[in-house]
Amino acid sequence: MPLLARSNEEAHLYLDLNPCECGGEDAARDSAVSLDGDQWIVRYTCVCARCGRSRNVAFRQPGSQARPAAGAWSAGDEPSELLDAGEWLWVSDMFAGAPADVAGLASEEAAQAREDLAAAGGALDEVVKFLPVGADEVPASAFWTERGRQVWQAEPGRFRRERLAAVRDRYRALLADQP
Repeated sequence: MPLLARSNEEAHLYLDLNPCECGGEDAARDSAVSLDGDQWIVRYTCVCARCGRSRNVAFRQPGSQARPAAGAWSAGDEPSELLDAGEWLWVSDMFAGAPADVAGLASEEAAQAREDLAAAGGALDEVVKFLPVGADEVPASAFWTERGRQVWQAEPGRFRRERLAAVRDRYRALLADQP
């Protein structure tokens, strides 16, 4: 059974983080949706820009597909099956590299910086979904990929509830201060 992609954004992020075996990015990515019993399946056909190899990846879709809010990666409260908690923190770090002060940026650059900061906060929301109710830190079982385990092992304190909330709140405050 294919893994659950809670949104198109999450599926595309997974494909971006798991490129062709040669490491090349997708030059083309097509999708098709089908019904398998009572389960909707989306199948992506990706063609590598570097080697031309084609790969096929299938994902289950939720029973009711809700579009995530701006900056969010999914609409529900359940944790991801595609990316582990460490990968979500890694994604947050990548998007958080956007300029915090958009003054002086061209309008397109300022809009991209705001979008990236919102995506960084949304990725932290995804990490929080791995926290069991009442737990202070993300459990070891939430790290199943090499990248995710490396992020966790490098600085496990970043996966504490208080720290995740503080960083996420800082991103939201920076966004609120933007023109």
